[in-house]
Amino acid sequence: MTPLGLHALIIGMFSVCGLMLVLWLIHLPLRNAGIVDAGWAGGLALLAVLYAVLAGGYPVRARWIAVMAALWGLRLAFYLLFTRVIGHPEEGRYLQLRRDWGGNLPLKFLLFFQFQALLCILLSTPFLLAALNQQPQLSAFEYAGSALWLVAWIGEFAADLQLQRFKSNPANRGATCRLGLWRYSRHPNYFFEWLIWVAFALFALGSPYGYLAVFAPMLMLFFLFRLTGIPATEAQALRSKGEDYRQYQRTTSAFVPWFPRS
Repeated sequence: MTPLGLHALIIGMFSVCGLMLVLWLIHLPLRNAGIVDAGWAGGLALLAVLYAVLAGGYPVRARWIAVMAALWGLRLAFYLLFTRVIGHPEEGRYLQLRRDWGGNLPLKFLLFFQFQALLCILLSTPFLLAALNQQPQLSAFEYAGSALWLVAWIGEFAADLQLQRFKSNPANRGATCRLGLWRYSRHPNYFFEWLIWVAFALFALGSPYGYLAVFAPMLMLFFLFRLTGIPATEAQALRSKGEDYRQYQRTTSAFVPWFPRS
């Protein structure tokens, strides 16, 4: 890594850790740990912009992926902030964590918030690799990654919008959303989220050591399927929706959109 690249990485690490520290302090009186999700998305957007400014690569390429990351990250951050934090009670997932973790919650949540900062650093690998590349010409990988990103961004935006419209209707309280993309996948937002990371990795393949970026969508897939994504979301859905959600599980693909089973 070049000295400029190392400098950008260090500045990025301190910045995202500082962001998570501030959000942890805010969450204490707010008593809503869901703010960490908005911080995670915003932190990744911040890292992409910092790398584009500081890493010393070809400006067009660095700014291109920074714009993609910023459009994705800031949209998701504000969506999460206004639909799960501001004016909303804490999500069931975090309430369950409070019950499971027992005592000394402020310290445990501080570690949790800083762990999200570490994830941001790891997942920002595609942004850094692209921002370090000094080759003054975009490759087919970068054009293909951009096209895939656009499809995935529109898909995630549509899934979030459909779910929010469903939840905003009081008549749907306690029911399962089966509208639009949610008819074909129980988690279309997660599917398109993962596809966005595939697009970032594809974009990074046009840079030296770009194969390292494949780590990002693989890590995202692990978290979606094993830790904080689908398992936690479905456990909360079963607690709140019961048999209606069990029926939804029996008929609808968990991840990749597909036709419902009869």
